[in-house]
Parts: sequence; C-alpha cells; structure tokens
Amino acid sequence: MIKEAIILAGGLGTRLRSAVPDLPKCMAPIHGRPFISYVINYLHSQGVERFIFSLGYMHEVIASYIKEHYSELDLEFIIEEEPLGTGGAIKYSCSKAKSADVLITNGDTFFDIDVEALSDFHADKKADCTLSLKPMQQFDRYGVVTLDDNERITSFKEKRFYESGLINGGLYALNVPSFLSEDFPEKFSFEQHYLEAFYGSKNMYGCVQDAYFIDIGIPEDYKKAQAEL
Repeated sequence: MIKEAIILAGGLGTRLRSAVPDLPKCMAPIHGRPFISYVINYLHSQGVERFIFSLGYMHEVIASYIKEHYSELDLEFIIEEEPLGTGGAIKYSCSKAKSADVLITNGDTFFDIDVEALSDFHADKKADCTLSLKPMQQFDRYGVVTLDDNERITSFKEKRFYESGLINGGLYALNVPSFLSEDFPEKFSFEQHYLEAFYGSKNMYGCVQDAYFIDIGIPEDYKKAQAEL
C-alpha cells in the first residue's frame, strides 16, 4: 500500500482567473473550503500518511493553510523558485520522498479512486509508472490513452472530440528509483518528456477505475465542482 503522496500545486491557474482572481487554483473555495482540502482529506482517508507539496505561485497562502489545518500529518513543502514544469516539480519532490513508490496528483484535480487497488495493481505489474484512467463519453478536453490486453500502455492520443475513451486522470503511482535514474533536465513536462517519451521502453500501465472525476482548471468545471462536491 502506497502511503506517500506528492501533490502538485505550483501552477498559475490563468484559465480560472476570471472565477477566482485572487487565489492560486488549488485554493479556489468549494463550500467555504479550499479545493485542495478535498484532495488531502480523500488521500488521507485512503491511508496516505506523508504528503509532499510542490508549490510555486502564492506558495505562502497554500502552505499557511495546510500547516494550520493539517498539522497532525507528516508534511513537506517544496518551493519552486521558478516554474519547473510538471516533470521538474515531480523530480524535485521525488528527491525528498522516503518511499520507493509514491502517489502523484494535482491540487486542482479530484479523482475518487481506490488507492489500495491502484497500489496492488502497480505492485503486481512491477510497474515503473501506473496511470489511473477514467472511462469517459463524448469529450474533447482530454486526450485518450490506449492499452493492450495486459493493461500496458500502447499509445497517447491527442486532444480532439472522442465518442468514448480512457482519459489520464492525473493520478499516478510512480516508482521513484526508476524515475530518478533517467537523466532529465531541471525543467520538463512529465506528460510529454516522461510518459509519452518512455511508455514504449518503461513498464507503464493503466489502471482503469470508473470513479468520480473533476478538474477545476476552467470556470465551467469549477462551477460544476461547487454543485457536486
């Protein structure tokens, strides 16, 4: 069971600025609580005990809230002095990890998966990286991930309209030593320069879970989260 999580919350949130002008995206309020609190509470309820937060824009606001409301948890904060990209942020955070395998998710995305099932799947497959995949119908905001009969990733398809498909839910189980063994630059994209570049040579799998999923990156979905969470 994976008990350590990296939460990426360093983005500027420019697409959400019209709805939440004065806060980082993960701090957007949902019924009086920052969105990131739903993410932390969910992971903690699933057995996660240690949290590494990768922060950048307005990091003082985020860290202050978390320290005040989650002082009982094992917390570590990584501050990006300049944007490192998702890959750089994960690489930096992994250098502080205490476990061989960690969960990775975004502070502005909630995917209500079974973490124990993901952990078991990741261990059984001896995976370098396992993506949590969400079945979705009639969408154009996300790309599609395809799998073979052994649930190994076979392709990443670009964003366009799809009648149905599996989307990357942005919640991963990652083997830290395997990831850090690669010679990545300081700044890079996890999705483009790791997932899409290495799925053919690394043990990358997709764990499909048809659970609740919301990404508040745009005002329409932020409004949707207000009604659903």
